[in-house]
Formats: sequence, structure tokens, C-alpha cells
Amino acid sequence: MNNLSLRYCRFGAPAKVLELVTLPTPSIAPGHIRVRMQLAPVNASDLIPVTGAYRHRISLPAIAGYEGVGIVVEAEGESRWLLGKRVLPLRSEGVWQHYVDCPAELAIVVPEAIEMPLAARAYINPVAASLMVAHFPPRGKTVLITAAGSDCALLLAQWARAAGAHQVAGIYRSPASAQVLETLGITAIHHRDTQAIQRWAGAADIVYDAVGGTLADFMLDNMRSGSRFISYGLLSGKAFNMRRSNPDIHWFLIRDYLRHMSVADWQAMFIELWPKLQRSYLNDSEAYPLQQWRAALAAYQSGESGKKPLLALSAGAM
Repeated sequence: MNNLSLRYCRFGAPAKVLELVTLPTPSIAPGHIRVRMQLAPVNASDLIPVTGAYRHRISLPAIAGYEGVGIVVEAEGESRWLLGKRVLPLRSEGVWQHYVDCPAELAIVVPEAIEMPLAARAYINPVAASLMVAHFPPRGKTVLITAAGSDCALLLAQWARAAGAHQVAGIYRSPASAQVLETLGITAIHHRDTQAIQRWAGAADIVYDAVGGTLADFMLDNMRSGSRFISYGLLSGKAFNMRRSNPDIHWFLIRDYLRHMSVADWQAMFIELWPKLQRSYLNDSEAYPLQQWRAALAAYQSGESGKKPLLALSAGAM
């Protein structure tokens, strides 16, 4: 059985170094299941490793993609009950391919009520948002969130409000994002409105930042002593200046929280996440056949449609 995969053999711009190749499928390892992939989103966390940002922990060649949903087509022994189930094959190899093998104990079974496009996006952003709200509680606090039109920021904003935040504001770029934020009860701040950003940064108890760079520097310069700045991304591609003493600065890396998590806690986390996801707003999605991966990457990078690009990894997945 051959496996169509989106692979990279060197680091660089994803559109230049990714290549669609057909690879042989190895024998399935003991304790693993084989999943025929259906849908996988395009996230910053999928593309940044391809550039070489984490080259110290990536062995080449590598398959891109960290999350997605598929159907179990091979399972042995105690895992046979998973055959035909929809699962998230997580924390294993890259998922931008037709078939993915993963440890059976780490596969997350998707409830029947969850639609495929939502299931495909149920890992990176929801888990990150949930862990940040849990470890940096917003109850009774004023919260400011950057990149507010992104999936992770939208979930952060909604779940911070649900966790009892006093007020929540989001910094956005797209006019469509402003309407969504206001509908959700979140104050929308345009990224060029420096006066509003300065005012909210000064009032904020917690800032969840995915941008870094000059925006992060500006907010940090205006934050109060004792407030918290949570950095969970650098979408600007630039770091911020650390030479300051006002807010407490924390870095959030999802792998640091998952590294010591037991299998039981891993499975329990998703049992709690599914109903939260069903109640939450996420941007619409749009599927692209795997062969049109360049168009999917271009749609993600432009962000003009406001829809999350999904790769349809098998025939009929769209």
C-alpha cells in the first residue's frame, strides 16, 4: 500500500520545500493503529517547523502537519474495537498524508455529534486555549488578546469570559473579525488604534499574545507591575524586547504541558473539550484536495477569506 504524503527534506519557506510524494507504507508497529486521514487544518504550528525554527528537534525528511481527523482502518488485539471509528491520531508522525500510524492509547475517539471539520481542528488551538485559561486564570480580571481573529484567540476570548473574566478585548486586523468579536461580547480593537491598545494594555491584568514583535513591545511598555503577559506565539516572526521589569512574562508551549501528562489525563482532557467546542464559535472552514496544498497554504497566509483552510487527505473527504 502506497502513501501520498506532503514531505520536506530541507528547511525553508513551506511553499518551496514541501513536496507531494508517494512513499511505501511500512508494517504497522505493535500497539499502534493505522488511520486513513480525512481532514487536517493548516495552522501556524504546522508551517513554522518547516521553516527550521525548531530544527534542533526535527529529523529530516519529515511529514508536515500536527492535527487532523481520520478513520481507523487497521488495529490489532485490544485495539480492534477502534476499527471504523473516527479518531484524532495525535502526538505521532506528521498527518499531511493519506495514512497515519499512531499509538492506540493516544488516539482520541471523536463523538458522533462532532462534525468532521470541527474534529479536524480539535487539538492544537482548543488544547492551547484550554490550558492557558486553566494555568493563567482570568476570573475577575481584565483580559487583552492579540490576533483576535484566529481560532486560538477566539477560543481564548470565549473561554476567558466563561471562566469569569471581568472584561475581554481583542486586537484584530480584518473588519470581519471585529463583527464576530462584538457579537461574542468581546471589545474589538483595530491593530492600528494605538490609543485604544495603550489604554487596554494599561488596564489589563492578563495579556495573551500570539504576535510578538513591535506590538508586544508596545503593550509591555504600557502594562502595570504585577500584570501577566502570556506569550504563546510569534506570528510577526519577531521576538519582543525582554529588558523590562513591569509585567510578569510567561512563555506558553503546549508541549511543555503535555510532556508529563498521563494517558488517562490526556483522554480526560478531550472528554471535557468536546462539549466546550460544540458551544463555541470558530471561523468557517474551506477544504482543499491534498493535490491543491499550495492553494491551501496561500489561503492561510493571505487570510482574506476568513475561512480556515483544511486539507482533504482522502477521496470523498470533502
